Amino acid sequence: MKGGVGVPVGWAAAGAVALVAAGLFGISAGAASLSAADIVRHLLSLLPFGVESPLTERQAALLVELRLPRVVMGAIVGALLATAGGAYQGVFRNPLADPFLLGAAAGAGLGATLVMVFGQELGGSPRALVPVAAFVGALLGVAAAYLLGSTAGGGGTASLVLAGVAVSSFLSAAQTLVQQMGVDQLQRIYAWLLGGLGRDGWNDVRLIAPYAVVGLAVLLLCGYLLDMLALGDDKAVSLGLNPAAVRIVVIGAASLATAAAVSVSGLIGFVGIVVPHVVRRLVGSNYRAILPVTVLFGGAFLVLVDIVARTLVSPAELPIGVVTAFLGAPFFVLILRTTRHRST
Repeated sequence: MKGGVGVPVGWAAAGAVALVAAGLFGISAGAASLSAADIVRHLLSLLPFGVESPLTERQAALLVELRLPRVVMGAIVGALLATAGGAYQGVFRNPLADPFLLGAAAGAGLGATLVMVFGQELGGSPRALVPVAAFVGALLGVAAAYLLGSTAGGGGTASLVLAGVAVSSFLSAAQTLVQQMGVDQLQRIYAWLLGGLGRDGWNDVRLIAPYAVVGLAVLLLCGYLLDMLALGDDKAVSLGLNPAAVRIVVIGAASLATAAAVSVSGLIGFVGIVVPHVVRRLVGSNYRAILPVTVLFGGAFLVLVDIVARTLVSPAELPIGVVTAFLGAPFFVLILRTTRHRST
């Protein structure tokens, strides 16, 4: 069963349930255990329903100030990275397109690092400048990878991936150079690069919320246009579409989504490959269905990964980017093999 815009209601409902379940699990997991029932009752007590909270003052503070913003941030970042990956795959018609592989994440990382090191000299609020600098860096990274892949290798899957790797390597080297110019910020930048969600609580949520809303809204509205692009440029033009304009809008929105995520969570790879491919297996190749379902499953995926990152070696905590790399690298190899077999 599908809604009026092509969204499969069953899978959308499953994604919503998965996101809520992952959120409750993420809030309850930790050294101080909180039951899902107590969490729900406390959240209801914050509303004018007359429900009394079962939590102590310390438990309530732990829930509202530490765990809840971390889960919300995981859901937002996961949704942004996964949806951006799905959009890149659609606009480039390439199953291996991903913010991490196309240079978007590396470009965003360079932009954010520049602000961290030199932000005080720019005046204003360096923290507020991070998403803007990350967005500019993400756009430049994707543009460089796409141009290099198109001119040097004909724009095929392998050439685009190799171009993205080359551009990412160059941007990462530039980022390392910038880091050496700000030795006093080195520990902070290094921790940020490995990826994490528990840094600044609700402040991070408020910082990226406007960018996340705009980026996701534009991408979801472009689902139908991506379906038309999948027919080929000639067919799309005959249907009244301007392929170049659509690509600019989608790439811009996907880069904004990537930049917003990277600016607060650091470099978290493979989310944009794993989630859209799983969703495509579930709902088919229609981007009007893929993108909204990817938002939900992307959020649930990263919340669950974050639970693993903070509990696997407790009381220590693994960088979330390390966990996604362990999960995503084998998945990427599998996709690469499948893509190669289809092309031969």
